[in-house]
Amino acid sequence: MTKNLDKDGLSSIVDNYQLFYIDLWGVVHNGINLHDGAITAIQEISKKDKEYVLLTNAPRPNSAVKVFLEKMGANKEIIDRVFTSGQAALNYLKKNYLNKKFFHIGPPRDFDLFQDFKKNKSNDVENSLNKKMICTNPDLIVDRGNVRELCAGSVAMVFEKMGGEVIYFGKPYPEVYNQSTNNKDKKILAIGDNLNTDIKGANLLNYDSLIISNGIHKNEIKEKGIEQISKSYEAICNYIQSELKW
Repeated sequence: MTKNLDKDGLSSIVDNYQLFYIDLWGVVHNGINLHDGAITAIQEISKKDKEYVLLTNAPRPNSAVKVFLEKMGANKEIIDRVFTSGQAALNYLKKNYLNKKFFHIGPPRDFDLFQDFKKNKSNDVENSLNKKMICTNPDLIVDRGNVRELCAGSVAMVFEKMGGEVIYFGKPYPEVYNQSTNNKDKKILAIGDNLNTDIKGANLLNYDSLIISNGIHKNEIKEKGIEQISKSYEAICNYIQSELKW
């Protein structure tokens, strides 16, 4: 049974956990503006001397997302807690593919991730299904304000259906969690608005989870309720809150 925290707030369970993985896009901001309630909750978590990571499926290095948050008005402490799926992929690429040629699929704004490799960028690709695809954002969709956009995960899904091999970096895959901080032997709560990534990642790693209902699944949850929607996505939610609030 998923417990609703809209009345009691995050403060009612905060002492049960040592580490919080908090989704950035969808919980802390909507791609345009910061959510005040979430910022207050994060500040209160910090006052409790609890550790938190703002874990985001973004195909960019940490530095690029930090600049993005600074422009939104986030303070330094919050900005310093960011860890991206792109950064996890970048660490892997530097170790394994630094001198390999690559073909970039995605908008120019996401090319920040590949600055160290740009001399190896290829403008055409042959026999693509014989090559690995590195997916730096497993999300299928994201809401930028009121506009829904496709993400890299949608491209990767098509590539896999065609018979290609994909290596994923980001939630729900363990690497991004393990790279972001020392999480060994800690009681952890993962907070997010995406059942496929935030919540399934928590389930995979045996973390407790809090789903934010006023996000990517807003209409589904409103229509059918969290219990039915969780079953359809084969996900387990310990808690639900309409927006992240203390």
